Amino acid sequence: MHEILFIVLSYLLGSIPVGFIVFYMTEKKDIRREGSGNIGATNVFRCGGKVAGLSTLILDILKGFLPVIYGLSHFDYPVMGVLGGAVVITGHIFPLFLKFKGGKGVATFAGVLLAYSIPAFLIFFMVFILTVIATKYISAGSMLGVISSFFFFLFSQIVEIAMIIFVVTVFIIIRHKTNLKKIFSNTENKLGFGKNG
Repeated sequence: MHEILFIVLSYLLGSIPVGFIVFYMTEKKDIRREGSGNIGATNVFRCGGKVAGLSTLILDILKGFLPVIYGLSHFDYPVMGVLGGAVVITGHIFPLFLKFKGGKGVATFAGVLLAYSIPAFLIFFMVFILTVIATKYISAGSMLGVISSFFFFLFSQIVEIAMIIFVVTVFIIIRHKTNLKKIFSNTENKLGFGKNG
């Protein structure tokens, strides 16, 4: 029962639409009708400014961080902690409270990495930063960062954990399919933050 309750609560935590709530509180608007229509930190940055964007980013990271820390400290096997993190990401991407249409899960994924494996987080962060610097595409940095951290898990962790991270990676890449099309057609938004930016 403890494991089942943990999974259910992790999904519900992931389903909390932080970007939607923060943007509505600061702008009194629906973030889904602004910019790219995504509820994630990047769109909130662009449409609501630095404070709203940073607040969304930090809270989305915490969503991924907290269940993993809890799982690692309350269960005897690390797979359960990582599974809780994966379920949080799933809740963020398919939130119950927004009719299963949520964000892309990257910040929450970073929170999971930060809680479970600092080396994996650093690999994700370095690849993300270098890719964004090279391409000016946050979406490209996000995807390559997630993929690089999967390969870290593939060669350094037990099979079950690598499989969980693989499934999450696939979900995140699928959520970026529109970004991929825009990158290849050279219509993707490049780096730039701030209101009306």
